Amino acid sequence: MLTHKRGRSTGLLAAFLLCAAATSASSGPAPVCPPTVPTCTVSVERPGTPSAPVAVDEPAPGAPGERVCVVDLTGETVPCRNAFGWFNDSDDCYYGLLDPQPPGDDPLWQGNYPNGAMYQVSCTGPLPGTNGGWTWLPTPPPGLGGVSVTPAELASRAVDQMQLVGPAIGITVPPDRLGLVGVPVWLWTEVSPTTWGPNSATASVPGLSVTATAQVSEIRWDMGDGSAVVCPNAGTPWYEGGIESPTCDHVYEQPSVGQPNDAFTVTATSTWDVAWSGGGASGSLTLTRSSSTTVRIGELQVLVTG
Repeated sequence: MLTHKRGRSTGLLAAFLLCAAATSASSGPAPVCPPTVPTCTVSVERPGTPSAPVAVDEPAPGAPGERVCVVDLTGETVPCRNAFGWFNDSDDCYYGLLDPQPPGDDPLWQGNYPNGAMYQVSCTGPLPGTNGGWTWLPTPPPGLGGVSVTPAELASRAVDQMQLVGPAIGITVPPDRLGLVGVPVWLWTEVSPTTWGPNSATASVPGLSVTATAQVSEIRWDMGDGSAVVCPNAGTPWYEGGIESPTCDHVYEQPSVGQPNDAFTVTATSTWDVAWSGGGASGSLTLTRSSSTTVRIGELQVLVTG
């Protein structure tokens, strides 16, 4: 049962949006909200909408260090958290993160998916617990003290847990050796969950969990001589007798003399593709991580004697 109280500016969905939500959730006719009626009641059957969460005991109002929540209209002291969510002093309504979140194509998102999150709302009024509905917010509302992050924000936390890094560079010319102009330089990375993937992690808060999975799609090798090599693979470690790499290499056409420390700086940048899901939502992220090394390249001198 959703009730929209007319004449109250709360920042929630307008009456027409609540009506639209009811229409999208059922095949029946759109409800009519007469302008002369102060309270408009709409019955909605919404498959998959979870029941109200279990109420959480609140400390007695006024306890030392505890927040006190008061309804502006009546001056009544109320729990800062109840079965519907957390109290918002700015509009005297309780907000709770809708879990699961509606599908991305649900009209409730108002075209904002995947940004922000959907919240279930219950406002104080003539019939406490019935005034409210669903609303989209770009950030958690004031007073929210439980689930205070969106699925997308939790996905970012999950990525942080993975500790993704740039390539663990493998190269046939390590810094203490000299490569030659015209000879292929093999390029690769050691494969591990943090340098190549796949890598998965889950971030959670009470009532919401998001799992993210990351995998490198390509590595761009900037070779220091003005050229770059993009390899959609981890490369192949050099093996005895190998000439050209079967997967990823570069041929220098000039020596590194004259460069800083007479060496080319090689920078390898991994592109990480991240897919995440949780709380009825899903999305993707693209991240980059880099690492670097140096390589010295010389020319083969041929001495001809007569």
